[in-house]
Amino acid sequence: MADRIRKIGNSTIQYGEFNNRVFLLKYDSSDSEAVLPELEQLAKEGGYSKIVTKIHAEDLPVFILKGYKVEAYVPKFYNGKGDCVLASRFFDKNREDAPAELMNVFSGILNSANSSDDKKVLNGYELRQLQEEDAGVISKVLESVFDTYPFPVENPEYILKTMREESALYFGVWDDKKLIGISNAEVDFNRGNAEMTDFAVIPEYRGKNLALHLLNFMEKEIKLKGIKTAYTIARLAEPGMNKTFLNAGYRYSGTLVNNTNIAGKIESMNIFYKHL
Repeated sequence: MADRIRKIGNSTIQYGEFNNRVFLLKYDSSDSEAVLPELEQLAKEGGYSKIVTKIHAEDLPVFILKGYKVEAYVPKFYNGKGDCVLASRFFDKNREDAPAELMNVFSGILNSANSSDDKKVLNGYELRQLQEEDAGVISKVLESVFDTYPFPVENPEYILKTMREESALYFGVWDDKKLIGISNAEVDFNRGNAEMTDFAVIPEYRGKNLALHLLNFMEKEIKLKGIKTAYTIARLAEPGMNKTFLNAGYRYSGTLVNNTNIAGKIESMNIFYKHL
């Protein structure tokens, strides 16, 4: 069952059993008197073991006083000026413990990152932005790649909803008439940033740097639309995607520990960002 969404003033909260957490997706400090108690109440009622928040840096002291700690940050997140902080509160010691083996592997990747953009031409394939008529095939690719996902991406109607209501821009790689890889830029035009997400390449086409080519293409397209900062929430357990972002010039800025239900279990997620 997908997590639910609740609006409070200008703020948005996602919560539910699927991710076993409460997530403050968007926060307006004018809503503080209602939002902060609501986060605690939702966690208590649902028995959720984590609250994660995405807030302006200047709002952080209020959250620290409530027991939150910084897990990651994105500088110049808001219109190329204001910094973003991802601060969390845990209610279960086991969930708070970072996976040591995976963190050690990632540390090695960070120390050996190339940080050089791949300029090779993508021969034999076509890159283009996807449209509403592609919603069905987008869902099929996502469903074939992920065992579980935090949102109902297997439903074409959900894909259409994100396109129409949430400024989600989908991009794809085609081999003739076959969609073999996709990605999604969740664009926040009001705040000048975009989350680079939903990278999925069907198994038989992996190893061709398709994700990196998609990422380069997405950056060019969203920069033309006035987006100043790109960021991603990448799976710690997927070294390949971490390398892709590092090699494309993204900076690592923290890890959301045991944060997201993806591929069948709760996983830790790395934050990367890049100023366009």
